[in-house]
Amino acid sequence: MEAADILQAARTIAVYGLSNTPGKSAHDIPLLMRESGYDIVGINPSVTSVAGIPCVPRLADVDMDIDILDVFRPSDQCDAIVDEAIEHFRQHGSPRCVWLQAGITTAHGAERCKAAGIHYVEDSCIYVVHQVYLR
Repeated sequence: MEAADILQAARTIAVYGLSNTPGKSAHDIPLLMRESGYDIVGINPSVTSVAGIPCVPRLADVDMDIDILDVFRPSDQCDAIVDEAIEHFRQHGSPRCVWLQAGITTAHGAERCKAAGIHYVEDSCIYVVHQVYLR
């Protein structure tokens, strides 16, 4: 499934690493996605909300169905995040996609997600895909 198709089918995006700092991609892009009609929940242990977006400390604390887990964390942290997403999927049936933002990759994320039945996108800005293909 292509990134645009995944995004078009999605309604709920959990943002791993949602930032409370305006001007950072991890802050501004989730707000733009919310303005585009997506339901957003943040994953950040340091805050309880960002610009009205509720935040929880861990992926395991998200109590809603997740279409896309949008990751704004350094690449060296993402193999562990992929493993966390797979465990969440096994327990809750979501997220159905792990999406690593532009510049973020993993060594084995694609094969791990494929084996678990989860779509995987890496090194791609979710907002750019939305603007180019779904506007």
